[in-house]
Amino acid sequence: MPQDPPRPAPVVRLDDLSLAPQVHGERFAAAMAAIAGPLGAAHLGARLVEVPPGKAAWPFHAHHANDELFVILSGTGELRFGEERHAVAAGMVAVCAAGGAETAHQLIATGETPLRYVAVSSMREPDVMEYPDSGKITVFAGAAPGGDKARRRLAASFRAEDAVDYWQGEEG
Repeated sequence: MPQDPPRPAPVVRLDDLSLAPQVHGERFAAAMAAIAGPLGAAHLGARLVEVPPGKAAWPFHAHHANDELFVILSGTGELRFGEERHAVAAGMVAVCAAGGAETAHQLIATGETPLRYVAVSSMREPDVMEYPDSGKITVFAGAAPGGDKARRRLAASFRAEDAVDYWQGEEG
C-alpha cells in the first residue's frame, strides 16, 4: 500500500527562510520567501518580505477577491491605502480588505533600514487586481496571486481603457 508523503513540520523560523530577490526598475525591490504553502497550507498564503529603504515591493493595487494582512516585524514605512497614507512600524498590523480603488494598497519602506513584514492572504481565485496609478487590470485564474504560477490557467494584464464591448467580435 503506497504511503502518503511526509508532511512538513508546521513550524518554521523566519530567520531560516531563504529570501529570493525581486527587482523592477528604480522604484520596486524586495526579497521574499513563501511561508504558508511550503508548510502545507492550500487556502492561506503567507510570505516574509523585506523591502529596501525607499522602495516598494509591488505597485499600488487592489484585490477584488483577496483580503491581505501585513504584520510589520521591523523597520518603518508608509501604507498607501486608498487616498490615505498611514505610518507603519514594528509591532503594527495593517489589514487591506478586498475591494476596489478605495482599498488599493502599497507598503513603502521609508526608514534607513529595510521594512520587514509578513504578508498574509486569503488566496482566493480567480482574482482581479486593479492598479489605480497605471490604469491596469490583471486577472488570475487557476492559482491566486502569490500562488503556484504553474497552476495558472489565465494570467492577463491590460489597460482598463482598452476594454471592449461585451458583444464585440461575436457574430449574431
